[in-house]
Amino acid sequence: MDSPNAFVMSNLPVLPVQHLEVIPTKGGTAVFLVTERKTTVIQVDASVGEALLAALAGKVADRPQSHDLMLHLLLGLDAVVGHVVILEVKDGVFFARIVLSQEGPVARKVAEIDARPSDALVLAVKAKRPVFLSRQVIEACEDMTETLARLRKQA
Repeated sequence: MDSPNAFVMSNLPVLPVQHLEVIPTKGGTAVFLVTERKTTVIQVDASVGEALLAALAGKVADRPQSHDLMLHLLLGLDAVVGHVVILEVKDGVFFARIVLSQEGPVARKVAEIDARPSDALVLAVKAKRPVFLSRQVIEACEDMTETLARLRKQA
């Protein structure tokens, strides 16, 4: 990763996701993660896809949804989402980490929480925090840039 936008986070080479696009499909939702190098797609269930679409559109539900509850709990604990990393993919299953931080009067605490990428993405979008893809994910996944371009034309 010799790009100026690539960097190492906790000894893990990552690339920032420049933007994501959510496209409903017959079996759920396709989430396209666009980096400067390639576009990766993650399939999520329809309900999380709807939550992600709403978060991207800035819609606020009348009552707190599950992801809102998570953010409210973090706020109550004086913790914030720092960023999300889609860490690895094994047998078509993606794994993510939500990096949280908490500023105290004496010290700063940082925690990495294992999460489904779908939930992590919704939290990152709602909290307006960055998303990163690890080199392992970028190298393991097919480039879906052309597929995304075709889907955009069909819409």
